[in-house]
Amino acid sequence: MTPTTHEEIQRGLAENRNAPNGTARNAHAEALVGAAEALGDTALFRDALDNLIRAYLWSSESSKMLVPFARLLQEYDKDPGSFAKWDAHSLFWQFKWVASAISDSPEIPLESAWGWLAEMERRYRIAGYNERPVRKAEMWLAHSTGDDERADRAHRAWLAADRDSMSDCHACEINSQGNYTALREDDAQALELWRPVLEGERTCAEEPHRVLAASLLPLLRLGRLDEARSHHLRGYRLARGSESLLPSIAKHIEFCALSGNESRGLEILAEHAAHLGPLANVDDQLAFHGGILVLLRRLKELGHGDIPAASYEGVPRTVSGLYELMYAGSLAIARRFDARNGTTRVSDRFLARIGAQPVGLLPLGVRSAPLPQTAGIPAAAVPVAAVPPASAGPATAPATAEAAFADLVEQAREARDRGHPATDGLWAEVAVRMGGLHGEELDPLIAADVADSRALAAARAGAPGAGGLLEAVRDRYRELGQGQRAALAELRLASVAGQDGAEPDRVRELLASAARAAEALDPDDPLRARRIASAELASIRIEPHLRSRETGHEHADGHGPEHDHGPEHDHGQRALAAFAEAHAQTLPDLAADAEELLGRITLSQGDPQQAAALLGSAAQHAADAGRPWQAVDPLVLRAGLLMSLGQPEEAEAAARSAVESAVEIVDAEVQGTARLTLADTLMWRADAAAEAAEHALTAAHWFDQAGLSSLNGAQARLLLARAYARQDRYSDAAEVLQSTLPDLLEHGDLQAVSARRFLGELLRQLNEPRAAAEQFLLAAEVAKDWNGPQPQADLAHSAADQLSAAQLPEEAIAAYERTLELYRANGGAPVAEVRILRSLAWLALREGAFGASVARARFLMDEAAGVLTAAADPGDPGLRAELARTWHQLAQVLDRQVTAAEHLEDEYGEDEDAQPSERLDAAELRILRLEEIDLCERAAAVYAELGPEHLDDRLQCEQYAAWTEQELGHDEAGVARMSALVDELRALPEGLAEGLLERAEYTLERLSS
Repeated sequence: MTPTTHEEIQRGLAENRNAPNGTARNAHAEALVGAAEALGDTALFRDALDNLIRAYLWSSESSKMLVPFARLLQEYDKDPGSFAKWDAHSLFWQFKWVASAISDSPEIPLESAWGWLAEMERRYRIAGYNERPVRKAEMWLAHSTGDDERADRAHRAWLAADRDSMSDCHACEINSQGNYTALREDDAQALELWRPVLEGERTCAEEPHRVLAASLLPLLRLGRLDEARSHHLRGYRLARGSESLLPSIAKHIEFCALSGNESRGLEILAEHAAHLGPLANVDDQLAFHGGILVLLRRLKELGHGDIPAASYEGVPRTVSGLYELMYAGSLAIARRFDARNGTTRVSDRFLARIGAQPVGLLPLGVRSAPLPQTAGIPAAAVPVAAVPPASAGPATAPATAEAAFADLVEQAREARDRGHPATDGLWAEVAVRMGGLHGEELDPLIAADVADSRALAAARAGAPGAGGLLEAVRDRYRELGQGQRAALAELRLASVAGQDGAEPDRVRELLASAARAAEALDPDDPLRARRIASAELASIRIEPHLRSRETGHEHADGHGPEHDHGPEHDHGQRALAAFAEAHAQTLPDLAADAEELLGRITLSQGDPQQAAALLGSAAQHAADAGRPWQAVDPLVLRAGLLMSLGQPEEAEAAARSAVESAVEIVDAEVQGTARLTLADTLMWRADAAAEAAEHALTAAHWFDQAGLSSLNGAQARLLLARAYARQDRYSDAAEVLQSTLPDLLEHGDLQAVSARRFLGELLRQLNEPRAAAEQFLLAAEVAKDWNGPQPQADLAHSAADQLSAAQLPEEAIAAYERTLELYRANGGAPVAEVRILRSLAWLALREGAFGASVARARFLMDEAAGVLTAAADPGDPGLRAELARTWHQLAQVLDRQVTAAEHLEDEYGEDEDAQPSERLDAAELRILRLEEIDLCERAAAVYAELGPEHLDDRLQCEQYAAWTEQELGHDEAGVARMSALVDELRALPEGLAEGLLERAEYTLERLSS
């Protein structure tokens, strides 16, 4: 309904000022202007115009403010005297907004734009304001038109002019200074100029939001990657969903596109797809769409042109379709500016922006859905380490393709013989190049080696046909006279048979055949001893499993013995130990395998200390063998064991060794696990949170590469969030945790409750109490089915605190009362109960400290004191401190009552008939004040008994009592009280009363004056 009366319009203006920014608010503000004009109330009409201008400012329709501003200026010219001082100041302040809007509107001729600027300068001079805002507006207009000489001149004049009441806030001016410097291609200086805003020294309604976004690409270009990551996480959280910050949101999208985070950019685009259509402010549209076009172009280059992007004007668009549409529209806007300005500055900058190339891959830590795989374009790959022959001399480029192929085969064979992680990748490359040989005779041994690599991969994956592939490889090697390779294939056949559940006798037969094949090798074959030892170790490894199957003592899943202490198991352990000892010097890598297995068995038997020692020895033998990658698994397990044994220093050393040993490993899951283990051990050190975050971040990236984002990746991100929180980077932590929360909720109720509680604490730190309360309540809902009400009570208590902080008193009261029930159902938790009762007491005063409200508050405070005195151990220091706090807070409740009564007295004076029933006479007020003093004295006495750690609490009580005594006219009593405390504080050992003595002396001085 359209308002028609003065009161309705005023009420509508009040509602509109508090409404969310956007087109709906703007439309309502426009209707209010029409209604006020129709009513003929000039003052109300001016208020409505001012409201409309401000509504436009905080939206994507800021250029529309020109018309209402011109009308408001006309009203001022008609009767300047009718404008109050603040209204006139507001009008001149809006001139700056209009100057920007004119510069951003290509339909306004350039001469008109300069004319508006001249008019602004004239009016400012007459009104007594200096030229600083004018020169700033001149700088931006000159820069946008390509007149760099005039822009630089205006820039110098702007900074030279004094600040006055018409100057922008410090944060906004710093933003402009940095942006101008960045456009002049001085990234380092721009970041230095922005520093006060980035570090929180200067802030405003839209800062640091805009500066954080503006800093992203300069940081990326300078290689300051950790800062860039943090600024994105923190800045996007601030800017998300804000219509007036669409250009800043575009910078976050652009940053994602240029840092290898296209998936994240696509998610941000989806969150703001509602703003994709044409905007009233075409400069904002050009800025917003420009950042999006960088992302769309990058996605096209990666082969994702056909995937869904977002809807534009109600029609779903693919990446390519949206790119073509937005590119044409944006370029048209740029050329409109060029036509007005008479230069190509705007279109040149636009084309340079969307053509920017990525600067590399920067993991952000947040969880993003992976982009689909595309034909012909590989997924993000893990770099394969080069594996030069051990005896290689200076590298030389092969002379021919045949020589290059032969060199590749030689590298693959040497990597295979060394057990190097790059082996599979090298043989895959051999297979690719082998397929490209046309009409050339292929060495049959190379073909057999490629087939061997494929058969081994199938066996590792548990493929059904792996046994047949290995048999074919064995036979082929025999035909080629490669006995040692055939023996190895035979051994692998036995292992596959055991995995596939073949009859124990059949597996033993295959093992025996493999051993005979190894023994039959030429005594001069350098690999004979290795093949024999490998067959022996395989037999030792498999035999306990076979015997457990025969005796029926196998686990239900068929993967191991049900009991760990049978005779065959003990025999297997002794055999492993003997094997490791026998081969430690000659074949240390096989000794390492034996010791790792022995360590795992020992751990399963409940001896973690011995298991850790065996795993450490296995890792050392792997290193001695020149195979550091083989040490990674035992080191990771050892680190976890040592942490559980309370040996964090040794655990950290093991985890560091694991990461160092993993350098050449290409398996993404192994890389992620090693780094996550190190990050976890580092979290035990108070000074290592930053390094822990670095490793957790890298671990999350590796798990994403391995397709484990929702499993191991979620744990890495949880640890990353905790490491950020440890550094007080709460915004970064919340962004990371929220991105992976859906994954963590699938990891069981315990994980779900823990994650929601943690997120609630982060949101509390970020002063988002409503969102924090939601997380605590959701966690409490899950915890309600657990044994005992304590966990649910604790979570409900946290939720109640946040509901109160969010100024939702009714919801807070209900939550507190439910929490109190839960605590009492659990047998009582005195401290928690008392804190709830005190919170309820304060909420009872939410509508005023009168009558029933005060009575309710006093009752609750008395109940809190009763809980403490009735506790099982009322003399407990913690309970005594809570009792003192309760008395102190009751005194504050009484002070609220006295203050409210005195306010009524001032308001109604001596008019008995007009005064409310809450009126208190002088005697009643005096009694309340005396009670306040008594309560503070009792609290101070308790704090004195509790010792120096409560000196601050005691000082507050003594100060309160002294000031209250002064209000009663007992000046000497207050001075005496504080004098005694000052003397006591002076007599304490140096440093014990640091800061407190100065506060006490200041209070004494004020009381004595």
